[in-house]
Amino acid sequence: MSQNNIKYLMIVSVMVLATVITRFLPFFLFPAGKKTPRYIHYLSLTLPYATIGLLVVYCLRGLEFFAFPYGLPELISIAVITALHLYKGNSLLSIGTGTILYMVLTQTLFH
Repeated sequence: MSQNNIKYLMIVSVMVLATVITRFLPFFLFPAGKKTPRYIHYLSLTLPYATIGLLVVYCLRGLEFFAFPYGLPELISIAVITALHLYKGNSLLSIGTGTILYMVLTQTLFH
């Protein structure tokens, strides 16, 4: 076995180990039948919203309102995502539709 192959095997092994640990560690820390700690329950309620908020801020951080296209593709897509989510309540549908709409707008109308 060459030096490169050993290096690649070690890299893949560490990646596999890290993946296995992150997948199975919660089952060891919080076994079935044991009450979930309050802070974990709190995090399960708040982190999804915080994550979405962080993603929205990250995606809109470079928005230019004073240069063409004035943020219109982003604002139109956000409006459609919000309206569709309020109407249907399906995250996958609203985010998927908003993503496709944004790509169509930036590739065609606001090119």
